[in-house]
Amino acid sequence: MNFAIAGYAYSSGDVATDSAVLEDGHVRINAALLAYARSLDVLGCSGKVDVIVPYAWEKGSATFMGQPMDRSVRGHGDPRVRFSLNFYGSPALSLEEYPSWEQDLIAGASLQIIAPLGQYEQDKLLNVGTNRWTFKPQIGVSKSFAPLIVELSLGAAFYTDNHDFFDGHLREQDPVYSGQVHLIYAFRSGIWGSVDYTYYRGGKVEIDGEGSDDLQSNHRVGATLAFPVSRHHSVKLFASRGVSVRFGGDYDTIGLAWQVRWGGGL
Repeated sequence: MNFAIAGYAYSSGDVATDSAVLEDGHVRINAALLAYARSLDVLGCSGKVDVIVPYAWEKGSATFMGQPMDRSVRGHGDPRVRFSLNFYGSPALSLEEYPSWEQDLIAGASLQIIAPLGQYEQDKLLNVGTNRWTFKPQIGVSKSFAPLIVELSLGAAFYTDNHDFFDGHLREQDPVYSGQVHLIYAFRSGIWGSVDYTYYRGGKVEIDGEGSDDLQSNHRVGATLAFPVSRHHSVKLFASRGVSVRFGGDYDTIGLAWQVRWGGGL
């Protein structure tokens, strides 16, 4: 099957940027995205590949070396490609087979790659793109207690160096490690909702070999509601916010996405 997705999200607050030298930062981001996903049969297991292309309008203010500053910018963000595979408990199924299948325990893994192709100006601190590669592996399990599903996952983000950070400085960042918990409830009508919790830690930054006290150790909570509009169309609403923040990540996000499905024989 194939899926096309169009979405919008608004974030406001101390949104993480690629700077380790900003203080009192406040950024507002209006972001749109287009995405394509395709489900796969990988040696009898269910898999998926997806591509996400974002576009964002950003406006921010902060203090840099004691001086107030602000900037507005817009442009394409870094595109993302991800491959996912459920290697246990989730066989590849046709649409005809799926209604009779009942979930028990599923285990899977994914790898997302973020390419440095977004808007980036090396003499600016606030940019839409990051000018570096990011690799995000993740592993997770999903257990059904119908109609409730519990999902747990562990992940990490590994970054290459940015050699053109703010007029040619070298920016290095440690990996960020994360854990997520999702409680998902499926209604008979096809509507489902979830309550989400995320914890992430790490990400200390060095500029030209000099570190700073910017270790991230943050907790976020969120909620998602998805409902079908027709046989091939669905809408998803989501929101999240930081509840305990050590550095960065103290921001709120709301958004919605429209999904269209085709293929699969029906």
